[in-house]
Order: sequence, then C-alpha cells, then structure tokens
Amino acid sequence: MNLFFCALFVLLAYRVQADVALPKILQSNMVLQRDKPLPVWGTAAAGEEVTVTFGKQEKRAKAGADGKWQVVLDPLQTSATPAVMTIAGTNTIRLENLLVGEVWLCSGQSNMEFTMNKSAKYADAKRSKGPSEEEIKKIDYPNIRVFLVKKDHYKKGGLPTAWEEADYEAVKDFSAPGFFFAEKLHQQLNIPIGIIAASVSGSHIERWAPEEALKGQQGFDVEATKTQEEVGDIKDGKFYYGMIQPLAPFAMRGFLWYQGETNCFQSETFDYTDKMEVLINTWRHIWKDREMPFYYVQIAPFAYSQSEDKHPRTTETLPAFWEAQAEALKIPNTEMIVTTDLVDSIADIHPTYKWEIGRRLANVALAKSYSKKVVYAGPVYKQMKVKGKKAVLEFDHIGSGLTSYDGQPLSWFTVAGADGTFVPAKAVIKGRTVVVSAPGVKVPVAVRFAWHEAAQSNFFNKEGLPARPFRTDAPEWQPKL
Repeated sequence: MNLFFCALFVLLAYRVQADVALPKILQSNMVLQRDKPLPVWGTAAAGEEVTVTFGKQEKRAKAGADGKWQVVLDPLQTSATPAVMTIAGTNTIRLENLLVGEVWLCSGQSNMEFTMNKSAKYADAKRSKGPSEEEIKKIDYPNIRVFLVKKDHYKKGGLPTAWEEADYEAVKDFSAPGFFFAEKLHQQLNIPIGIIAASVSGSHIERWAPEEALKGQQGFDVEATKTQEEVGDIKDGKFYYGMIQPLAPFAMRGFLWYQGETNCFQSETFDYTDKMEVLINTWRHIWKDREMPFYYVQIAPFAYSQSEDKHPRTTETLPAFWEAQAEALKIPNTEMIVTTDLVDSIADIHPTYKWEIGRRLANVALAKSYSKKVVYAGPVYKQMKVKGKKAVLEFDHIGSGLTSYDGQPLSWFTVAGADGTFVPAKAVIKGRTVVVSAPGVKVPVAVRFAWHEAAQSNFFNKEGLPARPFRTDAPEWQPKL
C-alpha cells in the first residue's frame, strides 16, 4: 500500500510539473491590445508542445529546457464581442470573455494608488466636482477591465487578483487616476479599455527599476529576472522585480506614472531626471518597444520646507524638482501634465482632484497616441526677449489664448536684473505673449514663474489648463547615459 501511494504521489507531482501554466496577468475577462503583436507565454514540461488558439489564429511553441514557452499572435482588430482563447498541452486552459482594445499600465506611489473610494469623499471639492459615493456605486462599464497588482501579488501564496469588469466592487479599491483615465478614453474612443494598476505608497523611484541599471552597470541584462526569494529585503528594484517585470511582455499601448514626492523630500534635482531615464528605458526594453508612450504627472504644490528631517529644504526645493521632472520631457515620446491648480491645501500631500488628473492624462493620450484634436497642456515657456525695461515671454501650448482664470493680475511672476535678486513682477498678457517688469529692475536678466512650493498661479490658457512653472535662468540637464 505504501508503494502504491508513493507511486501515486510521484505521478501527481509529475502531472503538476507538466501542466501548462500561465502568468497571473493572462486571465479571463482581460482586454487584449489591438494592432500590435500579442505575446502569450507560460510554462510547461520541457519539450512539451503548446497550442494557443484565438479566433482564426492557431500558434504553436515547444517549452524550452527551462520549461518556458511563448507564441506571438498576429495583431488583432478592435472587438467588443467577448471571445475565448484556449491554451492546450497536456492540459487545456480556457480564457473567456476576452475583448480587444487599448491597454495601459499606471504606476507610482500613493497619489497613483489613491483609490476610488477615497476620491468619492472629495466630490464637493472647491475647484471641480467629482463623482459622489452614490455615483461611484453605480459605475458599470462592462467594456472597461481593471487589473490591480498588489505588493505581495507575486509572492508564493500572495493575494489572488483578476481581470474584472469595471463595476463598483472592482473599482472601489482601484487607482482613481487610472480609472478616470480609462473612463475618458473609453468614452472618447468607444472601444474596450484595459487598465493595470501597480503602485506602492511612499515608494522611491529607485524601487521601480533594477538596481544594476540605476548604478549604470555596463552589460547588465535588464531582462534578467529575480524571484521573490532572491529579491528578499533589497530596496532598489524591489517593486520592479515584484510588480512590473512579471507583467512583461503583456501587450500594451503605454505607461502612466505618478510619483516623485518621496524623492522630492530628499531634495533631488537632475539626479531624479537620470533615474526617470533609466526607468523609462528599462520598461520600454522589457516590452521590446523603444517608442512606448510614457505620460506622467508633475507633482502638486506642498509645504516640503516645513517638514523636518535630515534633508534641508527651502520653498524652492519643489520648483527645482518640478524642473527635473520637466527635463525628462527630452526623453522621446514622453509628456507631462501640470497640477498646480489641483490643490486645496498645501498641507495635504494627496491632492483632491484625482478625476482631473486621470482626465488630463487621458487628454494627453488622446492627442499624442490617438491623434485627436485635444488641447492637453497649458502654457509652456518658449523664450524671452528683452525690450528696454521689460521682458517679453513667448509660450507654446497657448490653445485659443492666454488668460487669467480669475480675471485678476497674473500671479507668481518674479524678475531679476544684473544683481540676480528676484523681486515680485507685474505680468501682463499681450496677445500671445506675457510682458514682465518691475520698478526696480532697469534691465531684466531672468524671469521666474511659480518658483515657490505654494505657487498656485492664475496664469492659464483659455482651455482651463495651468501654465507650467519655469525659470528662464534654468541650468540644462546633462543625461548620464
């Protein structure tokens, strides 16, 4: 009898080892990315043939010596008709209710992690109205699918998660910026949208890229993987290995990023820009697409100077960080939204208006990824010309015109002469320019706008988007890579 049970145990163990298995991101109810080659991958017994069938396509692959296999389906056309995919080897897996549309990954720290339930508590905020708790409970979008990656999702025995249709139960603990982005995209494009959220409160940017890449290690293979046990208690790269890399190469359109507060507390400037470049390049590399869009959020006004710890900070620490974030726009196929107007209190590091954040990110995607005619940015400083005692500033992204949103004189402009001392300035809109001057400055040398952690200026374009903070005397980022 003992020999019988031993033999049965060995047989069952072999069967478990031999079964075809899929990564957790490949599940029923998911949205498949349209118009791009579509990888489907997993594990099986070494040498086992695996067949993937979807629609009229049938692709085969043999598992390698390490048990890994992958097929790549031909690009798919948009479809809101639920379909079935089968993956067959010694066993058969059936994935049901699959749609084809657009898929995005949103990541970052607590402001991206900020849930829909939390957002509903601020529905009556001052600047704009968001969905109330009652309205959120009525959410029902069968063609928006959400997938929440949790910190311990990829640990052995980690919490299970699934692709879900976007109703209240599915979205209440989901990223509010991510959901509002998906909702606007779905409404404007009228196609299925998949949104993946992978964020961790309080996380540094270093946690989201491999430590070796951040250190500039030559010859490092960014596709090298680490198990949860290998990651252990390391800090840099922790969430990259645990929450980002396991998602690749799931086909997607692009990335959304909302992070930086933790690094700003460390008074970082262009060192943060370098880290952004490493992160963007690494993520694009593991998805094998150098052009994947990367759209991100410039962090909001907050009283960093009033927080006491080992890092000395001033009221200009945040503007210098804003500058570093803006410099990352030199990386191809990136874009940034400005949030200086989305704060009711600079004592709150979690700004209220997550619905506006998501929708602004969606406007960027609509304009830059889907070629829609959408104004997606507020005024962006272009150049300065000095005319006598006045500095004349020119801007890009003026939309249908420059304006003061409250009708009051433009705020948060300063100007300096040859002595380098910045003083409050008068700023007047003249057509497509802003003319800046101050009584004590005979010849303007430099102008700064919103160069203070509390700056919430009234300088907008007529489409209701705020101007990006800047200084004309800015140093230029010199990338390390």
